[in-house]
Amino acid sequence: MGKIIAFANQKGGVGKTTTCINLAAYVAAMGKKVLVVDMDSQKNATNGLGVDKNKDIKTICDLIAGDSNIDEVILPTIVEGLDIIPSTVDLAGTEVEMVQMPQREKILKGILDQVRDSYDFIMIDCPPSLSLITVNALTACDSVIIPMPCEYYPLMGITQLMNTIRLIKFHLNPKIDIEGVVMTMKEKRSKLTAQVGDEILKFFGKKVFFTYIPRNVRLAEAPSHGEPILIYEPNSKGADAYLSLAEEFLDRNKVKYKAITKDTKIKLREVKYNG
Repeated sequence: MGKIIAFANQKGGVGKTTTCINLAAYVAAMGKKVLVVDMDSQKNATNGLGVDKNKDIKTICDLIAGDSNIDEVILPTIVEGLDIIPSTVDLAGTEVEMVQMPQREKILKGILDQVRDSYDFIMIDCPPSLSLITVNALTACDSVIIPMPCEYYPLMGITQLMNTIRLIKFHLNPKIDIEGVVMTMKEKRSKLTAQVGDEILKFFGKKVFFTYIPRNVRLAEAPSHGEPILIYEPNSKGADAYLSLAEEFLDRNKVKYKAITKDTKIKLREVKYNG
């Protein structure tokens, strides 16, 4: 049975989607079967994994409405072993319709239970809000990864997210837990970064991943090319960080994996230029 992980933070621009798609890509490249579920109407995960914007595709909205089977909606990506359930701007309207549906908080859980046994990990990219969509993701998941930039405002808003997770645990999903906190957009020489990083460590303790994600131009460029960083620029500092995070993530979950070697990186580049 696959593990379902939600990537959540109600603050936008914290590296949530970047962390979701790049961690998923590396875990897949290391030999695991992974499904990304784009639950954001901005569809950044969909675009960041290279789903054709002009292609007529089925999306998460079709699954929620009951208009499609899940096998019709899941699409492969450029990374072998990594699939995606894409999103669309229509998801915002679908969320309004969900309010009237029975068991509205458990709609996504019902969808993912159909394919849970087919994947090692299912990673949900949540919207930057504590909405009904996010409640669905938190109800469906086993654990939550919280990307946290080393900045003041996201730190101040974390209490609201933690309160939401506590309410979900009490009312809807007693097994939910914090998988970990990933410090993103970290600048080594910034005093503010160091201070906020210390506060994150005090608040979350051992839940904080040792690996942090630095600010990196290549990471910022990759989504516009529809590629995760391991395809776009596997030798960048951003790629090194997400590779390290993937290794730490799999080690924490006590999962064996294939190492990413220099030869692996060369093959991934060949996929980009020959695929």
